[in-house]
Amino acid sequence: MKKVYIIHTSLVTLAELNALFAELVPEVRVHNLVDDSLLHDVMQHGGLTEKVLSRMCSYVQAAASNGADLIFNQCSSVGEAADIAAQRVSVPLLKIDAPMAEKAVELGTRIAVVATVRSTMQPSCALVHRKAREAGKTVEVVDYLVDGALDVLMQEKNREKHNALVLAAIRQAESECDVIVLAQGSMAALLPELAGIRKPVLTSPRLAVERAREMLRA
Repeated sequence: MKKVYIIHTSLVTLAELNALFAELVPEVRVHNLVDDSLLHDVMQHGGLTEKVLSRMCSYVQAAASNGADLIFNQCSSVGEAADIAAQRVSVPLLKIDAPMAEKAVELGTRIAVVATVRSTMQPSCALVHRKAREAGKTVEVVDYLVDGALDVLMQEKNREKHNALVLAAIRQAESECDVIVLAQGSMAALLPELAGIRKPVLTSPRLAVERAREMLRA
């Protein structure tokens, strides 16, 4: 049985990702590595630190040493650390937001990135630009930061308020962009509320697990 190791920086999407793997790739065993201090440190310092990078490399190496067939990075805020860590192991590493960024580049040239954490915005926008370069396209990326919304979700446990804040940003982006990228996997819960949005809205969890399935079955 093949093994997937998911590196999480919070518990917010743990259950959803495990359920998606069970639905889409039931033949694999999923292991979860959780360190919520990673996201805390990135948010506190406004970006990656050497300590965050060191811990990410340790987790990636541990997953590889334990026989992982695929390492799955759950958090966009540490995506650049995951890129560096991936270079040190032979096991493929999939970032949760990579398939979503590729899809956004396919669908439009003016791309909205909606994020609820300031530290996620730069790596998420940079990833979209990178995927555009790889596809030979020129895109404009417009950022919509819903600052504090993730705190509302994680600390206040108020999903209704979180969703209202994010929906306001999505509606603004709808009038200004071709396609809307939701940078946090935690925003996937909003999908049932987006029926009236006329522009494509992309979330990362299902797209990423579908890509993981392709990689694991190749």
